Amino acid sequence: MTSFDAYERELWAGRAEAYERGFARLSGCTVERLLDAAGVRAGDRVLDVGTGPGPVAAAAVRRGAQVSAVDADPEMAEAAARNVPEAKVHVAVLPSLPFAEASFDAVAGNFVINHVGEPAAALEELRRVLRPGGRLALTCWTMPGSGVLAVVHHAMEAVGVPWPEDVPASPFMEYGRREAFGDLVGRMFREVTVDELDWDFEFEPEEWWRTGAMARVGSNGVVLARQDPATVARVKEAYDRILAPYATGNGRVRVPAHALLAHGVR
Repeated sequence: MTSFDAYERELWAGRAEAYERGFARLSGCTVERLLDAAGVRAGDRVLDVGTGPGPVAAAAVRRGAQVSAVDADPEMAEAAARNVPEAKVHVAVLPSLPFAEASFDAVAGNFVINHVGEPAAALEELRRVLRPGGRLALTCWTMPGSGVLAVVHHAMEAVGVPWPEDVPASPFMEYGRREAFGDLVGRMFREVTVDELDWDFEFEPEEWWRTGAMARVGSNGVVLARQDPATVARVKEAYDRILAPYATGNGRVRVPAHALLAHGVR
């Protein structure tokens, strides 16, 4: 386990409920596209890696697939098992999965590859558990973060909050572009395609603030939690200013989101 993996385990410990109430709604917007890219059909043996509270597993079950799911955080795995009782849910940390070679017809990972310390090693393990001819599909956020993903970070930058040296950047930063992501996945898979996913995400700003930044979800939340109340208030003012142009007129905002979807064949 790398130092980044250790940081991730600490980062997400105790965050499952807050993540499910907030950020999971954003990441869930790509679920059907992900499963389409993985070619998931009734009867397929599907692995949902980095399941979180289980939206990909649930959607695969609705398609009639036989679903196994893994997450590195025990509370996330518990939430997935509760939400998707039809799935077999395990706690496992990439790049080590508790499955035999060629166990699955399809492997899907929704915004998990950017949360591992060794992306290439993780892909090698996903290839191992996928049968020859099986399909892999992975999403990641575009890097550097933009749109809704970057609102809190940009608000902290606007008021001069420094980024702590002990909060590491994801090793995936260099791969969060279309060509780089494709090159990475193409090292171990064939017929690789990377699609750009762009959509507008609508949310209520106060709720998003409570369930994200103030709930210590993600690295931005960790950094913000270290600030004094006056600084947090200034960041909140900047957050409101950034979101103001996206207001829909009903107390909500609609902000662009940008991600990548890579898919290929074992």
